[in-house]
Amino acid sequence: MNLDLKNKNAIVCGSSQGIGEAAAIELSKLGANITLIARNETKLSSVLNKLDKSISQKHTFISVDFSNTDKLKSEVSLLHGNYHILVNNTGGPAGGAVVEANITDFENAFKMHLINNQILVQKVVEGMKKESFGRIVNIISTSVKAPIPGLGVSNTIRAAVANWAKTLSIELGSYGITVNNVLPGFTNTNRLKSIISNKSKNQGKSEEAISKIMRSNVPANRFGEANEVANAIAFLCTPAASYINGINLPVDGGRTQSL
Repeated sequence: MNLDLKNKNAIVCGSSQGIGEAAAIELSKLGANITLIARNETKLSSVLNKLDKSISQKHTFISVDFSNTDKLKSEVSLLHGNYHILVNNTGGPAGGAVVEANITDFENAFKMHLINNQILVQKVVEGMKKESFGRIVNIISTSVKAPIPGLGVSNTIRAAVANWAKTLSIELGSYGITVNNVLPGFTNTNRLKSIISNKSKNQGKSEEAISKIMRSNVPANRFGEANEVANAIAFLCTPAASYINGINLPVDGGRTQSL
């Protein structure tokens, strides 16, 4: 099985922590040159030092806040060379009932997720076509299969990204470019901690009680780890995954109760 990413250039978004960081590390281990993108320069510098350089990979980072789409577009326009891999990953919108969400909540989430994804795809796609190799992986949510209670805006925007990605997979497949979505379940990240904290406050239960209830809904009876999600992301970026295109891949310990 060909998992070699030597001489492949990858952009990994949201890579200062959590799943994005873990994905960047795994891709570097397979030989890719990594460009990290996130807003916290200090954290990015720390992650940069964790990336594998055993075969002289070259790594760098861009510090930009994804809430500023114009700044993102400006920064990525300065990147040179062709990119073979793009991992779109952005922190999810705040929780809450969809009926209570402000219009600006939807607008901001749409920009941070779908519009930024589009900016990045348009940056890399011509290079991918030129080299007849491209891997676009979007980190979204199991909510595209079954909406998650209390995450109204997130459910809505994630579904939009999933359909955008499916459309891209059809348009780009003939160029050797695949577009897939990874759907993390309950994963030990700051995002999960925030969700548990909000549930605890809203329901008047301890965070441990909330965690226990959430784990009980997972057949694996535990939360996932960021590196477990990263393994799936990394595989989809390799030559071995060349005939996997346009899918939603849950990495959730079996929690999603649909095919």
